[in-house]
Amino acid sequence: MILAGDVGGTKTNLAYFTFEENTLIPNRVESYASKQYRSLDEVIRRMLAEYPGKIGAAAFGIAGPIIQGKSLLTNLGWEVDARGLATLLHLPSVGLLNDLEATAYGTLHLSEKDTVPLNHGTPKPHAPIAVVAAGTGLGEGGLFWDGARYRALPSEGGHTDFAPRTELEIELLRYMLQRYPHVSYERLVAGPGLYEIYRFFRSRVEYEEPEWLRDQIASGDPSAVVSQAAQERKDEVCEQALEMFVSLYGAEAGNLALKLLSTGGVYIGGGIAPKILVKLQEGSFMKAFTAKGRHAELLRNVPVHVILNDQTALLGAAHYAMMMQ
Repeated sequence: MILAGDVGGTKTNLAYFTFEENTLIPNRVESYASKQYRSLDEVIRRMLAEYPGKIGAAAFGIAGPIIQGKSLLTNLGWEVDARGLATLLHLPSVGLLNDLEATAYGTLHLSEKDTVPLNHGTPKPHAPIAVVAAGTGLGEGGLFWDGARYRALPSEGGHTDFAPRTELEIELLRYMLQRYPHVSYERLVAGPGLYEIYRFFRSRVEYEEPEWLRDQIASGDPSAVVSQAAQERKDEVCEQALEMFVSLYGAEAGNLALKLLSTGGVYIGGGIAPKILVKLQEGSFMKAFTAKGRHAELLRNVPVHVILNDQTALLGAAHYAMMMQ
């Protein structure tokens, strides 16, 4: 049996998998609120205590860079050590990979029902594939063909410098620079980023924030409140914020597609995309994705799909664990 993990700043998902008829089968999937635990070891111990099982291999997708078998989670602070996990699980070794590497491998196991196309395009056989995922942070990665199979490409591309494309986005950058010494794409194209964009637009209007909206923001997840209000067309400033968020998301996805020359396709992962799927389908995402001057036509032929299967990173971690055997 395989133990696979998808470890993020908000939640840690663990699952037992078996491999039957060339298919990874999840036998037990559990989700834990990451901030309620002091370490990944502690989460795993709880899983093992509640659901014991004989584990033959294990791998974990981590929301942070992996350096010499260790990682410090960018948005959580946990230190993860592959050797320590191997000792805990009584295995000779344990796989650690970036969460977007895991998501990338997971796309190899998705069926048609697991995705929704934003652009059908024409995929090139064995061409690179890009994966970009906005959630607690902004993850980026990809797949390349080594002559026999796809291998994942790790990246911390979400932390690259935000590049404004319009006068309005230049204003946004100036606004953000008053708040942060470094403005990355992750500052804007991630869960907390939508609220940052909202605050920018709110600072540009003369009328006060509606009381009902202020109360909801104070008592809930500010970005989620803004997103819902925008999609329900309850507040114009929220609508402007979500529109820019989607455009920036599309622009950065297009940037990644160019950097990897991912003519095999682009997958949009993370927890945000399915929640704003209708907005993504309206057109501003793909307009920004393809607005790359002389290479606009190239990107118009790239397939772009939103991932609906929330177990994709778990599938990818299980895939990696099998590769290690």
